[in-house]
Amino acid sequence: MSNILWKSLVVSPAVLGATLLVSATAMAAPNKTTEVSPAAQPGVTEVTQQPEILAQTTIDQVNRYSNEGNQNNSQSQVTSVSQFSDVQPTDWAFQALQSLVERYGCIAGYPNATYRGNRALTRYEFAAGLNACLDRVNELIATATADLVTKQDLATLQRLQEEFSAELATLRGRVDSLEARTAELEANQFSTTTKLVGEAIFAVSDVFGGTTGDNNNTVFQDRVRLDLQTSFTGRDILHTRLAAGNAAAFTQFDNAGGPLATAEGTQTFQVGNQGGNNSVNIDRLTYEAPIGPANVYLAASGGRHSHYAAVNNPYFFDQTDGGNGALSTFASESPIYRIGGGAGIALNLPLGRGQGILGNSSITAGYLATDANNPGISSGLTNGDYAALGQLNFSVGDRLALAATYVHGYSAGGFLFDSGTSSNVNNAFASSVAVGTQQANTLLGTGSSNSYGVSAAFRPSDKLSVSGFVSYHDVTGSGINDDYEAWSYGLGVALPDFGKKGNVLGVFAGAEPYSFNRPGFGGNNDIPYHFEGFYKYRVSDNISVTPGVIWLTSPGQNSDNDDAIIGTLRTTFTF
Repeated sequence: MSNILWKSLVVSPAVLGATLLVSATAMAAPNKTTEVSPAAQPGVTEVTQQPEILAQTTIDQVNRYSNEGNQNNSQSQVTSVSQFSDVQPTDWAFQALQSLVERYGCIAGYPNATYRGNRALTRYEFAAGLNACLDRVNELIATATADLVTKQDLATLQRLQEEFSAELATLRGRVDSLEARTAELEANQFSTTTKLVGEAIFAVSDVFGGTTGDNNNTVFQDRVRLDLQTSFTGRDILHTRLAAGNAAAFTQFDNAGGPLATAEGTQTFQVGNQGGNNSVNIDRLTYEAPIGPANVYLAASGGRHSHYAAVNNPYFFDQTDGGNGALSTFASESPIYRIGGGAGIALNLPLGRGQGILGNSSITAGYLATDANNPGISSGLTNGDYAALGQLNFSVGDRLALAATYVHGYSAGGFLFDSGTSSNVNNAFASSVAVGTQQANTLLGTGSSNSYGVSAAFRPSDKLSVSGFVSYHDVTGSGINDDYEAWSYGLGVALPDFGKKGNVLGVFAGAEPYSFNRPGFGGNNDIPYHFEGFYKYRVSDNISVTPGVIWLTSPGQNSDNDDAIIGTLRTTFTF
C-alpha cells in the first residue's frame, strides 16, 4: 500500500519538479523553501535548506501536497519526454528529465500534456518525490534490471536520503499509522461494497389564517431515512432505503368550516409516512447501472420518475422529497413527475458525442407500475395503474438546461398526482396525493391521462439560479365527470451561498395543479396560487436549519375561502 500511496503523491506539480533532482544530471527548481544549485556537477545535487522550514508544521505540509491531487488534476505515466508540450529540447533540464522518464519511469504528466515543472516545492513535497523514485529504483533492482541504475545515481540518492531522512521518516510514519487504522476499519466494517447514508428531519410547523388556522394546532413532526447504497462495479448503485415518520399535512378548511380534500401546501417530509406512526418500511429499492452508452434504472419498489429523469429545478429539488431543498412538494419538482410510480424500468441515452446540435442532448424513457407485485385482476405490471414517461433533455454548457416531457398514465380509479401510492379511492385524499386540488386529482372511475410539460433551469452566475416549469394534463375517464383538463406552472429563484457557503435563499411562486369547469365539484374556478420562501442555513456539513413560509390563496380553487399561511422551521441532519 505504501508504494501505491507514494506514487500517488507525484500528482503534485511541485513533486514532479522534485523528482528531477534525483537525476544523474544536476537540475534546479527555484522555490521558496528548497533551493537546488544549477551549477552542480553531474551526479551531485546541492540542496540548501531555508531555516524557517524546520518550524513549519509537519502535518500541514503533508496534508497540503496530499490534497493537491484532489483538484481534478489527475496525471498519467509518460514514456517519452516529447509528450510534454511545455518541455523543449533547448531547456537546460531537458536531458535530465529525459533520463528520468526513459530510464526510471518515475515521472507523470497532466492530461493536457503539460509537465509544469517550474512550480515551487516544499521539503516535504521533495521528500515524497524522492521516495517515489526510490521505490522505482528498488523495483528495477528486484527485477534484475539493476544495470539501469548507475553508481552516480545511487550515490545521489543516498545523499538525498540522508538529507531528507526526517521528512521521509515523518511521511512513512503517517503511512504506517494510516495502514493500521485502515486495517482496523476493514476488520470491523459490515460490508466492503455498501455505505450508509442517513437523513433525519425535525420540523416545527403551524398554519395561520381564518378557519384553517383555527382548526389546526402547532405540530412537531419527524421523518428518518436510512439508505444503504451498494456498488458492485464502482459505477452502479443499489439503493435499499428504510423510512419512518409521523408527519402529516395540515387540513385545509372552507369558509363554512368544512374540510377540503386538497393537497395544497403539502411539505416534502410529510410524503410517504405510512400511518404517520413512525413505522418502518422500505420506501425505495432501486438499481442503477451503465450498459453501453445508456444508464439503466430498475425499480423493485418505491420507484419515482424523478429518480431517473432530470427535473431541472436546482436548489429546490433534493433527492426526491429530501430535507435540503424547498419546503413544499409543489416547489420541489413539476407535478408531471408525480404521475404514477412503483416498480419498473427506465433508461437515459445520450444522442450526441459532444459536438453538433445534438451534442449535449439525451433522451429519457421510463415505465413504472403501481401494483406490479399484485397478480390479481386489473393489477400486475401491465394491467394495473402505470405511467410511461418520455423526455428529451438539452443543455447549453453548464448554464442552461431544458427538457420536454410526456407522460401517459392509466388509473383504475384514484388520484392523478399520487406518486404511485395505492389508488384505492377509500384511502384518505391527503395521505395519497402529493400536490394539487381535488378537482385536478380525483378519478371516480378508470381513466387515462396524457400529460405534457416543459422545464428549464438557467444559471447566469454561480450566485443565481432561475428555474421553472409548465404542465398540461388531459384526462379521459369512464366515470361521470372524469373528462377534464388540468394545469400547473411555477417559477423559482435561488441564491446559493447567500450569506455563507452552503446556504440557499429560495423564492418560488406558481399555481398548484387545478381544473376548471368540472361538473360535480362545484363551480370553483379560481386559480390556487402558491407562494413560498425559505432560507436554508448550513450550521455544519451535516446539519442545516431551514425556516420558511408557504402562502396559499384560494384554497380549493375558491377565493371565498380564507388564505392559508404555513410557517415551518425544519432541521435536517445528514450522515
